[in-house]
Amino acid sequence: MMEQFKALMVDKKENDFSVQVKNISLNELPQGDVLIKVSYSAINYKDGLASIPNGKIVTTYPFIPGIDLAGVVVSSQDPRFREGDEVIATSYEIGVSHYGGYSEYARIPGDWIVPLPENLTLKESMILGTAGITAALSIQRLEDNGLSPEKGKVLVTGATGGVGSLAVSMLSKRGYEVVASTGKMYENSFLHKLGAKEIISREDVFNGKIKPLDKQMWAAAVDPVGGEPLASILSKIQYNGSVAVSGLTGGGNVPTTVFPFILRGINLLGIDSVYCPMHVRQDLWNRMATDLKPSTLSETVNKEITLEELPETLPTILKGQARGRIIVKI
Repeated sequence: MMEQFKALMVDKKENDFSVQVKNISLNELPQGDVLIKVSYSAINYKDGLASIPNGKIVTTYPFIPGIDLAGVVVSSQDPRFREGDEVIATSYEIGVSHYGGYSEYARIPGDWIVPLPENLTLKESMILGTAGITAALSIQRLEDNGLSPEKGKVLVTGATGGVGSLAVSMLSKRGYEVVASTGKMYENSFLHKLGAKEIISREDVFNGKIKPLDKQMWAAAVDPVGGEPLASILSKIQYNGSVAVSGLTGGGNVPTTVFPFILRGINLLGIDSVYCPMHVRQDLWNRMATDLKPSTLSETVNKEITLEELPETLPTILKGQARGRIIVKI
């Protein structure tokens, strides 16, 4: 083990803000039960916010972002983990108030760690990461509320993003007829490769007008967008269908009425992957290694980068320029 190792540090002092790779030591890492040599991380929207001075994610500086990480246990005070174990750690306070995955080493509480399932590599686990957990939880909640392939088409919004692209792949693997909505119609080929049967523009989902009730179009929806588009989706879901919402890139206000809920029995399901209970989280990782593992998993990777490339790459996710997943080889 190295005395010094590399980590991406964000720092803020008055009006001076920096994002750069630095050499740090193990005693600079926060407290935790398990020391992990990180193999891979990934880029998520929160990580992009952590890389700007007004992102409202990081409150204490200096800080190491990265809400996802996967690697090998170096040492452990938690009896559940031993040296050499391959593990995954996502969500909770990682990369928000606890040093994250953009580092060659990470010290993490044992309660935040999941053993790497069989049939998944460390790299594949980070292609999935928090985006995969969110997509898988969305699908599980929809199925718990009665969704099955014979019920009809399933809409996925923001389909070229991390959650959206993985949801398209997972639903297709499960035999669903997926309708992918995107603002990037030039990505049709990408979405078809992931398994989308139909591709529509985001204006087909929300054209600026919201009816209390509209034509019934989809049995369910996976929505990482929220906002006014979500209100429009709710008005178009089939009787007794459901919408799993996990994001707010379309805004935090949802100007809907009670009509979809009381006249069509629609379910609006909130998806929180950050504090998802560990027993549910472990089940989801096992599903992502089996019945939800897309054969097109590698197709969702936009690119693989290094720590040194992070400062110039992180802002792209905030500009909507990223397609699929960007993973970080540590």
